[in-house]
Amino acid sequence: MAANLQTTFEPPSSASSASSISDSSDLGDVGQNEFFYGCHELPASPPQSPRPQSRTSIKSPRTARKRTTSVNLSHKKTSAESVLRSHKRTIYTAGRPPWYNSDGDYVRPFIIGICGGSASGKTTVATKIIEELDIHWVTLLSMDSFYKVLNEEQHKKSALNEYNFDHPDAFDFDLLLQTLQRLKDGKNVNVPVYNFVTHTRESKTKTMYGANVIIFEGILGFYNKEVLKMLDLKIFVDTDADVRLARRLQRDIVARGRDLDGVLKQYCTMVKPAFTHYIAPAMVHADIIVPRGGENEVAIALIVQHVHTQLQLRGFKVREQLALAYNGQPLPTSLFQLPETPQIKGLHTFIRNKDTPRDEFIFYSKRLIRLVIEYALSLLPFEERTIETPQGQIYEGKRCASDKICGVSILRAGETMEQAVRDVCKDIRIGKILIQTNRESGEPELFYLRLPKDIKDYKVILMDATVATGAAAMMAIRVLLDHDVPEENILVVSLLMAESGVHTIAYAFPQVRIVTSAIDPEINEKFYVLPGIGNFGDRYFGTEPTDSS
Repeated sequence: MAANLQTTFEPPSSASSASSISDSSDLGDVGQNEFFYGCHELPASPPQSPRPQSRTSIKSPRTARKRTTSVNLSHKKTSAESVLRSHKRTIYTAGRPPWYNSDGDYVRPFIIGICGGSASGKTTVATKIIEELDIHWVTLLSMDSFYKVLNEEQHKKSALNEYNFDHPDAFDFDLLLQTLQRLKDGKNVNVPVYNFVTHTRESKTKTMYGANVIIFEGILGFYNKEVLKMLDLKIFVDTDADVRLARRLQRDIVARGRDLDGVLKQYCTMVKPAFTHYIAPAMVHADIIVPRGGENEVAIALIVQHVHTQLQLRGFKVREQLALAYNGQPLPTSLFQLPETPQIKGLHTFIRNKDTPRDEFIFYSKRLIRLVIEYALSLLPFEERTIETPQGQIYEGKRCASDKICGVSILRAGETMEQAVRDVCKDIRIGKILIQTNRESGEPELFYLRLPKDIKDYKVILMDATVATGAAAMMAIRVLLDHDVPEENILVVSLLMAESGVHTIAYAFPQVRIVTSAIDPEINEKFYVLPGIGNFGDRYFGTEPTDSS
């Protein structure tokens, strides 16, 4: 029997984000999820086409704020949820774990295509595969998101159930190809949200990412030759025509508010002929045919076993490799370390001391953070500037040539550096990225991001209090690159780094500049920097575990 899956929102959010007119947004990568139940075959006729200023003391320009944001609202329901909740666990369908190897090279995702007739159970098969894969992060893309925008005449036809939504001409294959290719390349995409009641695209879009596994499903999933080339595994869901009709009747009447005569008319004149002419012949491209859809547990188990084998061959575990990859190498030229003056040494003495009280730890940390941020800003391009002093004298000075600077903190320790950036850069914009370590795999995973929509135009100060292996920083840099930030516009700023973390970032991203106040030689088996600071976030926020816990 199919698993009892229901879609819901549950914190923390996945790494998806939605672009809309306002800052509030819906998470959603799942597309139009449909769970079908129940059907009758009618005569076919030939299918018809539906065609007829941020500076040091620097001010950033303050424009109307439009952000790419990923906000998880547990109370909010939408038609495009990004979290699947099963009896086993929560599955995030909008984000991904690391998508690179220890060399910083992109690891190609495994793409599954699922094709089948209308109401054949494609989405049910997709969700069953996702659940049995035991992977927390996947991307599920529905072809339903790519229906074309109807003109006035086509809207009239659709109201009379005379517009053929099952014909290839009803879909925007150019946008579909572009979207699928960007997902395959690990880039973020803005996916349209289609309203099946009004037959229109909504004003908001869904921002999605690629993943280790990308599942693409749709009635014409195998129709386009370019799409077929992208698919690593092609699955055809073969469901009896009577069952498909019964499910379609229930869905269209109950969920979409249509009448029985209209649904039957549409099925007879368009749905069934399109299946005969376009969908059924595509079965020849399938690697696996799944009769009875989600009820076929044997077929799903075989699919899952094959996908697991492919994922193992690709290899996604990188953190342990990063910790040992560059031992003994000279420090890179992209590293900029704050000069070790007695003042800097003294501040480190306070914050490294395990007996330093929390209030003093915070005070001296803030002082050191301010110095590191000021040093990082000095690395930005400056231009000559001539000004007149109050005494009427000419002074040849300098001014930062970058009129757009954005701070991005890697939560949560990086958040401690935000105030220092605000103190020296007036009205600076701040973004946030939440990356947490998976307790089972030990790998970092991306859970949340909030970035300015036009971040590609900014110099970005990427902040994290400490860097050990560099895995989290590498992931955050990848997120920025996914949002089209040039590599040379990124500065990674940290209070303390391990040598391995420096090498990791510099090797993978040689144009990214690295700024820190100190470098420690090694990390332990728990990936703590040695001699280190301890858990900076716990010490700063007062969340250190007690001896009794």
